[in-house]
Amino acid sequence: MPDEKIKSYLLEKHETKDIVDGHINGSLVPVWKDYQDIIKIHPKMVYFTTINPGEIKGPHLHIIRYSYFVCVRGKVVFIIKDHSGKYIEIESSSEKPVLVEIPRNYASAHINLHDDVSIILALVEPAWRPENRDEHNITFDDYDWEKWNIKNNN
Repeated sequence: MPDEKIKSYLLEKHETKDIVDGHINGSLVPVWKDYQDIIKIHPKMVYFTTINPGEIKGPHLHIIRYSYFVCVRGKVVFIIKDHSGKYIEIESSSEKPVLVEIPRNYASAHINLHDDVSIILALVEPAWRPENRDEHNITFDDYDWEKWNIKNNN
């Protein structure tokens, strides 16, 4: 079993070029390479989720799910509560993609800091099943949501 701590990894971002004249036409961000061994628990499901501007997803506690998240469009902050009650804040964006590792039994929330819809790519284990949901809603009553100009309605 891997070290069950919250971790983050700055991902590589490479420019891509047009095959005709070589101008930059976008970018490529490798999230997971099986030979690199950054992701210790290999995903059983890959999905994306969206967050509207100024909105919060969570906080949720996953008891059985191990998660890796990276923002692929927009900008988000991941708020994770560690076992001592301390909050860890990790930003990820399409400009600075950071892969966030959240082991099972850590509660987290995601806040969209962008003025448009943000998209998060998620790699998780085990896979989500409608009959075996692992989303346990909780509250972060002692967290300062307003520092992000967000008012939490929980």
